[in-house]
Amino acid sequence: MGNVYGYVRVSTKEQKEDRQLLALQQIRIPEKNIYVDKQSGKDFNRPMYRRLMRKLKQEDLLYVKSIDRLGRNYEEILEQWRILTKEKGIDIVVLDMPLLDTRRGKDLMGTFLSDIVLQILSFVAENERKNIRERQREGIEAAKRRGVQFGRPRKPLPENFEQIYLEWLSKSISGEEAARRCNLTAATFYRRANMRKGDFLQNV
Repeated sequence: MGNVYGYVRVSTKEQKEDRQLLALQQIRIPEKNIYVDKQSGKDFNRPMYRRLMRKLKQEDLLYVKSIDRLGRNYEEILEQWRILTKEKGIDIVVLDMPLLDTRRGKDLMGTFLSDIVLQILSFVAENERKNIRERQREGIEAAKRRGVQFGRPRKPLPENFEQIYLEWLSKSISGEEAARRCNLTAATFYRRANMRKGDFLQNV
């Protein structure tokens, strides 16, 4: 029997890894053998995961709290699972899913069932990530339709903008002169002037 390791991942530095750590500590994994990444699971290019991969050797045992702690990309999870179990020859236990315990069912049927469960869970994890992105996109679009502004707020226009804008619109002054009198760059003046023109046309 080799060494026992644990892997923990949270998506950002602000998120807490306490729940995952507690689960691993309850099965008495040595603290020095628990590797923690605070990084997105979009790929496996994470410093602590790469360090863990260098440490793992045949007959070692790796625990993770749930399958999405390994990663979020369906194909990459399956590929890493293959590398870990087939190439490195280690066992993996997913605590939230007892069926994903490669120590059990080493026969053909057990391996088959484990692979099927893994593919289903990996697909569900990635599908949920896509659904979250879609809901975020829909929420942003709905907010924009309500008039919610995203990004940095616009700087207020100078008090004389309306008068200078009308002079520029009537071609009494050039755009460069209008921008200078408004203390704006030419690009900013033209952009705000076009927005003002658009507001006027909507109200006609």
